[in-house]
Amino acid sequence: MSAIVLLEWNFTPPDYFEEAIEILRSDYAMNIANGKVEAKIESSMFDSNPSIRQVLHDSLNDRFLGVQLLTHRPYELSKSTIARLHPDGRRDTSIELESVCIVVSVRSVDLRVTDKDGNVISDSKRDRIERKKSLAELVSTHRASDGLLGAMLRSYDAGVRDPNNELVHLYEIRDALSTKFGGESAARATLAITAAQWSRLGQLCNNEPLCQGRHRGKTGEVLRDASEAELAEARGIARAMIEAYLQRIDTRNLQGNP
Repeated sequence: MSAIVLLEWNFTPPDYFEEAIEILRSDYAMNIANGKVEAKIESSMFDSNPSIRQVLHDSLNDRFLGVQLLTHRPYELSKSTIARLHPDGRRDTSIELESVCIVVSVRSVDLRVTDKDGNVISDSKRDRIERKKSLAELVSTHRASDGLLGAMLRSYDAGVRDPNNELVHLYEIRDALSTKFGGESAARATLAITAAQWSRLGQLCNNEPLCQGRHRGKTGEVLRDASEAELAEARGIARAMIEAYLQRIDTRNLQGNP
C-alpha cells in the first residue's frame, strides 16, 4: 500500500456551495463541504507531477468563480496545506500561513411548493444548488483554456470586491465581448443577446449619473448611488452575457470545434 498525498484548503463563507460536493477524477478525489476541501492523490502520482497542486487550486477557484455569478458573494480560498499519509499511520504535514479575512453575507430566502399529496412541485433551494453545480463545473472545465472567459470572470469578481466601481467592472464584460467578436452586432448575434440588454447595460454603466459608473462627473448632473434594483439589473445582464459565452464554448467543444 502506497502513501497518499492529502491537500487541504479552507474557504469562507463555509456554505458557499450549500451542500457537499464530491469530484472523482482518474488522478485525484476531491470533497468540498462546510468550509473545507480535501483532495487525495496517490503519492507516486503526485511526486511525478507536483504541479498538480497548483492545477487543483486553480480548478477549485474556478468553481468558486462560477458560483459567484449566481450569488454575487465574495469568498476567500486559502492556499492548500499538504500532508503525506503513510501506510503505518504516520502523517507529515506542511503549512503555509496566511492573513485572515472576515466576510459578511446574507442568506437567500427559499420557497418549496408541494401539491395536496405532498409531491414537490418546485424547490428554489434545490434548483439553485443544481445551477451552482452546473456553472461551477462549466467554468472549471473551460476557464484555463479560454482567456476571454477568465478575463470576464475576473471583472465580475472585481465588481463584487470593489463595489464603489462595480459598474466600471461590469462594463468590461460587454466591452470584452465586443472586442472578441468585432463589434456589438456580431457579439449580440453570436450570443443571442438582445439589443435591449446590450443598450441597458451601457446606459447604467455610462449614461446614468451614478457614483459607481464609468463616466461620473461627465454628465453635469449631481451624482447618486445606484439603487439596489439598478445594480441587480446590471449584474443580471453581465451574468447573462458570461453564461451565453460559456454555453457557446461548451457547445463548440462538444462538437469538436475550436
